[in-house]
Amino acid sequence: MTVAPTPRRRLSPDARKEQLECAAIDLIGREGLPATTAEAIAEAAGVSKGLLWRYYDNLDALLVAAARRAFVALEKAVSVDVDLDAPAATLFTSAIHRAAGLPATHPAELRTVRQIGAAFATADGDPAERAAEYAALHRRQAELLRRCQERGDIRPDLDVVLLAVTYQGMVDTMLDHLDADPNLDPDTYADHVAKVFLGGVRAPLA
Repeated sequence: MTVAPTPRRRLSPDARKEQLECAAIDLIGREGLPATTAEAIAEAAGVSKGLLWRYYDNLDALLVAAARRAFVALEKAVSVDVDLDAPAATLFTSAIHRAAGLPATHPAELRTVRQIGAAFATADGDPAERAAEYAALHRRQAELLRRCQERGDIRPDLDVVLLAVTYQGMVDTMLDHLDADPNLDPDTYADHVAKVFLGGVRAPLA
């Protein structure tokens, strides 16, 4: 007796791209970027390899799209339910603590962004893709910082665009250290980063 193969589900183009990109993210999280081949992605997604090329020009294009999806997921995890009207100290302390939890809650997405970003910065791929994602993130952060500045929470003499880049650099460095040393306590580290950042930017009490 033989079992008939399960027919492939018909998905919309957006749903199929999500399926393939999530398969790539999961593979990078488990096996690393070198093992994330077109064949491996197709097998993980339960589709034929040829189906990939209906949606992407090549493997690099698929991986860049996966990194973009992972980046969006990380930003959403940090910013979800953020009270934009909260004082700067509350807002940024909460965001930094959420970011510190990403290695535990979103390890595959972090690894995807890190490994694909590094690969495209050193290979023949286009590193501008990652730079564009960060530029958009910095603009959103700068707008948030500007609102805090207008409320009097942040020193008026600071450039919010440069401050956004500085803030994200501190968060990225924290994440790199947490990834490299599993013995570090995320909450303790987040408290330290928040104290240093807010200590430098908070407006003095009148």
